[in-house]
Amino acid sequence: MALHASGAPTGTTHTTLGLTNATPGHVPLDVEGYPIAPPELELEQVHMYVRHGERTPVGVRMAAPPASIPEHWMFCNTARQFRAAVAGGHGWFASDASQLEPNEDESLRTRRIVERRDGTPAQGECLLGELTDVGRESTYNLGSSLRELYVNKLGFLPDVVHSNDEVYFRSTNMPRTIESLQQVIHGLYPTTKAAEDFTPLVRVRNGKDENLFGNTLACKRLEILQIGFAQAAVAAWNPSLEPLDKKVSKYLQGPIRLDGKPRASGVLDTIRAADAHGIPVPHEFKEKGVLDVIEKAVVQEWFADKTEEVRRLGMGPLLSDLSSKMQRKAELGGQDPLKILVHSTHDTCLAGLCSTLDAYDEKWPAFAASITFELFRKRPDETQRSSYWQTILSPFRRPQPVEHYVRMRYQNRNLPLPFCSEKGKHLHGAPEFCTLAAFRERVAELTPKDWEAECAISSNRTTN
Repeated sequence: MALHASGAPTGTTHTTLGLTNATPGHVPLDVEGYPIAPPELELEQVHMYVRHGERTPVGVRMAAPPASIPEHWMFCNTARQFRAAVAGGHGWFASDASQLEPNEDESLRTRRIVERRDGTPAQGECLLGELTDVGRESTYNLGSSLRELYVNKLGFLPDVVHSNDEVYFRSTNMPRTIESLQQVIHGLYPTTKAAEDFTPLVRVRNGKDENLFGNTLACKRLEILQIGFAQAAVAAWNPSLEPLDKKVSKYLQGPIRLDGKPRASGVLDTIRAADAHGIPVPHEFKEKGVLDVIEKAVVQEWFADKTEEVRRLGMGPLLSDLSSKMQRKAELGGQDPLKILVHSTHDTCLAGLCSTLDAYDEKWPAFAASITFELFRKRPDETQRSSYWQTILSPFRRPQPVEHYVRMRYQNRNLPLPFCSEKGKHLHGAPEFCTLAAFRERVAELTPKDWEAECAISSNRTTN
């Protein structure tokens, strides 16, 4: 069975799907409702972490009747054409001593198409886990909203981008995150708003160096810990799922369990993906008492591991990167031209960040959801005019340190951080503005001193 997108686009425009309303679970960036910071604060830098846009499920589930959720998803008509640099008869040429580039005349145009098991080509069909046309549009719209907010409304970002020193774009090494980031970039700085010689850099790290999610491939200790917590969640939450069997087991050909076949996390993934694309799902999964219980159980399976060790090994390296870049900006001010950093990542990163910072609502992150960390500088108090003697003595006085604050936002909400709640650790009267010092103090506690050593498997440690 295959399902086609009604009126799916055949070109590369971004308005053909008519997403005037958000897909289920998706919360567009609310530019009008954005809370302007107090007048004494000036925005200095923005760090954003975005979950990729809507995609197909990562596995085929519930395709058989009576659920009949399609095996083949026909939502990928956009961006199927590629141009690749190739080494041709004239070989490769060097533009300078340090960089080799293919001859511009030697390129290969291709068009990708999914081939089914029987050899049949299927125009417009998506691969498992692939960003769809819906996902392309939602991430493009996110980029457009970022432009509307930070360029047009706040005047924080330049109208035209000239250099990669001003912007930073990074993705995990997955097609759906890279393509989502490309859409965000195009919405934020379309070609008409980029200098002629500007080409945005999309940064991607090797797997062993990735920190945009808990890297269990490179950190075996983290893998062991997470397996232990997942097993504990099975014992704790499977009994809560058992009463749902009478409603949903007929669609799964078996009971709904965290460790079932399919796993509860896979069922949740398929339902959410189907909802996002307007694909009908069995009405039982629409009942609040059903999907809510499944979501709670899956969240516990993945994110109940709030031990300090898991936080350090999982999100610690990423938060350390964030903290260091904010500190650099605070120290250098205008000498550091970098204003916005956009990272394209996964649901586990967003939930992991919120959980690590004790700000998680225990809801699974929606497609194209985003977290922002905004760095603010406190403006000088111009109301306190210097006297004659203060002016004379000012060269001999140590300058007052400039105060900086961090605000975390998720899905259009400010997230006051518990570790900044004490007096003196946040802006007076505005607990959502954590002092940079308090933020960095907590991040330092979460930063592994020697990540590789802490990731090494030790028989002397337990998973408790």
